[in-house]
Amino acid sequence: MTDFAAEHARGHDYGDFLGHHASDEDRERWQRIYDRVTLTESHQAVLASFVREMKVLVLAGAWCGDCVNQCPIWERFSQSCSLIQVRYLDRDENPELTERLSVNGGHRVPVVVFLSEDDHLCGIYGDRTLAKYRAMAADIDASLVPVADDGGRTLLEQATDEWLNEFERMQLMMRTSGRLRQVHGD
Repeated sequence: MTDFAAEHARGHDYGDFLGHHASDEDRERWQRIYDRVTLTESHQAVLASFVREMKVLVLAGAWCGDCVNQCPIWERFSQSCSLIQVRYLDRDENPELTERLSVNGGHRVPVVVFLSEDDHLCGIYGDRTLAKYRAMAADIDASLVPVADDGGRTLLEQATDEWLNEFERMQLMMRTSGRLRQVHGD
């Protein structure tokens, strides 16, 4: 069984991950997306409502386009909420973890592991958002995708909303946990 807490502890923060694993070109790509990620007042209000520490382990690749398009979102979340502790591990340097976190039979990235403050597994998600899969399916055959109103929002805006929903879901799971409520007396 994988000790996700130990993996989280040895992970890199965002800057260190890019410093160790990204080429100059990769860093430029990540920075372009990071500069485009904006958190609305509504996003910030949700993040401000968090009361439990949340450990987030991300298996990623600095070269990966899906990572480029999602990891900067999580960095913005963690900057807005000090209770979110995101750590990154490189897929290619961690074959056992990569195998454990394979998605649909493949070594895809990014994969996100959510842990409670006391290191219990809350959820594992990867590798793309629903909005991204809808766009990919529509490129293959428009009839594969039910009509969904994206409100004219970009894929980045949709991904930010979708990921915030997952972070909030995990936070509410921890917030309503009888075990953690007993620890915190709330």
